[in-house]
Amino acid sequence: MMTLHTKVLSLIDGRQTFKKRKKLIEWLMKKELLQGKMKCKLCKKRMKLEKHSNVDGLQWKCRRKKHRGKTTKKSVRSLSLFQRSKLSLFSWMKYIYRFSQGLQLRQIDLLQDGVAGSSRTLSKISLKLRKVCKSAIKRRERRGKQRLGGPNEFVMLDESNFYHKRKYGRGRFGPTWRRRKCVFGMLGIRGKRRRPILRLVKQRSRRHLIPLVTKYVRQGTTVITDMWRAYTTVIAESGFVHFSVNHSRSFVNPDTGAHTQNIERAWSTYKSQVWRLRGNRTVKTLKSHLAFIEWTHWLANEHKDGPLGRLLHDIRHFCKF
Repeated sequence: MMTLHTKVLSLIDGRQTFKKRKKLIEWLMKKELLQGKMKCKLCKKRMKLEKHSNVDGLQWKCRRKKHRGKTTKKSVRSLSLFQRSKLSLFSWMKYIYRFSQGLQLRQIDLLQDGVAGSSRTLSKISLKLRKVCKSAIKRRERRGKQRLGGPNEFVMLDESNFYHKRKYGRGRFGPTWRRRKCVFGMLGIRGKRRRPILRLVKQRSRRHLIPLVTKYVRQGTTVITDMWRAYTTVIAESGFVHFSVNHSRSFVNPDTGAHTQNIERAWSTYKSQVWRLRGNRTVKTLKSHLAFIEWTHWLANEHKDGPLGRLLHDIRHFCKF
């Protein structure tokens, strides 16, 4: 049986003939990424899909006599993620495939491959897809399903600054140097599974961090932190099993074996991803990229068809017909 990845590649590879365009549109309709039915705004009857000379090769039309000679037309992209975009559906699916696979999305490579004609178009597509992912992870949070801890899962807590880095300590200071907010991370670990919750906080203080811990971490969970005073005094009193490590003396607690190496390693991965995609320029952009990291570990990696299947699923729910 053909997998989802193989099916998508077979649809977008090769020359863009009318037959392939029609086949791709039919597949997108089957996956509910495009509307399979369209009603005429004049007679309220179903419109017909007819051949057209536009970039998609097809268009919804209604030629009934009640229109008095007028022909009602609608794009096949109406009420979908692709509406108001001049980019072909082939290019959209190529970008969605690369985006979901976590491939190196260097704009120069995408432009050379003919995915889009300008870097501005690529930025708009990326923004739309991250918006879809952010909406999905927020929907999960509203349902109360984004919580860490419980049996066989422990949680590591740490904070980190996502500042702009200058090469060799030279160059101009970017606006991110004046940013006082830091990223507070809670990393749930169970076997090989890693699930992060990343929140931008105004200050590294007890008043800002502890409410987040009690909100997202279940009572009775084993929590590992450094020796910051707010952690050592409040975590244990809040109903958690608390272990700590003094980083000024060692990276691993010699008595308990507790360490925070997993979340320190995770910071390196998250920062490299954000910096590579230039997601640290504004607070809004940084929040978007942090939400995408959460989406990857909470939803994409758990889907039966992987990140691609989850992304198509979330696009379908993001654009409800």
